[in-house]
Formats: sequence, C-alpha cells, structure tokens
Amino acid sequence: MSDIHARRRGGFLENTLEGLRLAMERALYAETSASRSGLLQGVDPRVKTAGLLALVISVALAARLWTIAAVLLLAVALALLSAIPLRLVASRAWMGALFFSGMIAAPALFLTPGTSLYGLPITLQGARTAGFLVLRAEAAATLMLLLVYTTPWAHVLKALRIFRVPVVFVVILGMTCRYILVMLETAHEMFESRKSRTVNAMTAAEQRRLAVSGSGVLLGKTMQLSGEVYLAMQARGFRGEVFLLEDFRMKRTDWFALAGFAVAASLFIWAGR
Repeated sequence: MSDIHARRRGGFLENTLEGLRLAMERALYAETSASRSGLLQGVDPRVKTAGLLALVISVALAARLWTIAAVLLLAVALALLSAIPLRLVASRAWMGALFFSGMIAAPALFLTPGTSLYGLPITLQGARTAGFLVLRAEAAATLMLLLVYTTPWAHVLKALRIFRVPVVFVVILGMTCRYILVMLETAHEMFESRKSRTVNAMTAAEQRRLAVSGSGVLLGKTMQLSGEVYLAMQARGFRGEVFLLEDFRMKRTDWFALAGFAVAASLFIWAGR
C-alpha cells in the first residue's frame, strides 16, 4: 500500500522535474503573452514603463484606502484588455503579495492600540494599517506583472536605460533573468538524466544525498558558465548598454497612452492625499 501511495504522490525526481518544467513554462509564457494583440502590448515600452511606475508611485503616496483599491481595479481592467487572464494574475501576483504582506501586516491587527473591532482582539486602527500594506502590495504587484507580461524583457531593460537607470542595475537585472533560465534548463537536464539511469526506487537518505550533490554540481556549472559568458560578451564589445535591432518610435496612440497614464497618476495622487 505504501509503494502504491508513493508512486501516486511521486518521488523526489518526479517532483523536481515537474517543478522545473513548470518554472520554464512560466518564463516562456511571459514572452508569449508579450507578443499577443492586446491593449498594453501595442503601447511603446517607454510609455508603459513610465506610466505603470507612475501608478506605483501614486499607490505608495496614497493615504486613502479607496484610492489604492481604485488603482487595483484599473490594473485589473488593463489586464483584461491586454488578454491576461485573471487566474494568472491571482496565482502569480495576488497570492504571493497576500502571503508575504499578510505575514508582515498580521501583527499590526493585534498590536496597534485603538478601538476594538466588533469585540474582537483586533483594533480598527490595526485593521486599517494592515489593509494599507496589503492593498499597496497587491496593487504594485499587479502593475509590475502587467509590465512584464506585456513587454519583452529586452525592451524593458532598454526602456530603463532610456530613463537613465544606472548601467550596473540594468546589467544585473538582465543577467539574473538569463542565468535563472540557464540554471533551470541545466538542472532539468541533470535530474532527467539521473532519472533515466535510476531503476529502483531511492530511499529518503539517497534522495537527500542526490539533492545535495546535484546542488553542488549545478553551482559549479553555473559559476564556470558565468565566467565564460562574461568573457564572450566582453570579446564581442559588450559594455553594459542594451541594444536592439529595432528602435522605439512613438506613434499617435502612444502619445494618447502617455497622456492617459499622466492624467490617471495625477488624479490618484491628488485624490489619495
């Protein structure tokens, strides 16, 4: 019975391979989503970057809960108009933001002095403080997801350089994304090759040893690969700047979008005071 249950649940290798496969699928889905025909996909990357960051700033400056909720509703509407399913937004932005911000905000419910809320050991002031933190995190995570899922990563990096973001910061972002994908692919190949050579089921101790040894080999491979890639990029003239084959050109619709972002951010900042 235990063997049947183990096979149904999946062993260490099966779970690891499935997790790596899902991680790579998420990365590929982001690039695919950026090439779809949607509202934000057709907007100039510079306009999207500046506009969505302006909305994030309006969320950070807002002193009213309804203002932050209005920005979140606007982000949801933009996601729907950009062919991004709400299920994806909920699983990749809302759940994570709720978990981490909720863990930080939970003590404020009980430790903030003030009026008791319906006789519970929770104060009204604490609930308001926690609500601000959670809503801000949800709105900011949704806006940043819109930027990533409607803009190719190389275009985001070039837009950041146009706004004079330091070269070091842009290079770190670009190389981190690429190395994560390389590490995922390398790890997937390692575990898949190990699974193809495994006949009998491994014990828990063998699975732990496999995880430790695989992590060490993966770290060694990535360190060696990072050095080789850096030297190859330097040999080809890379000095930190992001270059693309196509140049950004503002269209009439881009100017309208820029004006819309500016008006929306200004209204939210004014209303949230």
